[in-house]
Amino acid sequence: MLDDLLELEHQGWRSLCEGTGADFYGRIMTEDALMVLAHGQVFDRQAVVESLNDAPPWRTYDISEERLVTLGEDHAALVYTGRGYRGEGAPEFVALMSSVYTRRDGSWRLALYQQTPVPMQQ
Repeated sequence: MLDDLLELEHQGWRSLCEGTGADFYGRIMTEDALMVLAHGQVFDRQAVVESLNDAPPWRTYDISEERLVTLGEDHAALVYTGRGYRGEGAPEFVALMSSVYTRRDGSWRLALYQQTPVPMQQ
């Protein structure tokens, strides 16, 4: 289960780097899914798709400290530290990230995603 969900997270980050995030998240999110972002925004699926249509791509990313919380056969939460880099000179984005997945019709779907920013180290 960990490998499957971690691969979905990598697919999501790669889509954000390639500028195809709106398509990816439009497909993987459940109809009633929410994203709770680092700066206090809460987006439903439609708002996520609309925001990603015009979002600048990430240059690269890193996922570390992955942990899985199993909530049953068809439900799980993946928690990790995510780092995103947009461009030369731009500060890195670091957050603790949680993705709650549910399996529907044999496929994992994203039901809830949440970011908690990690303060910059001095």
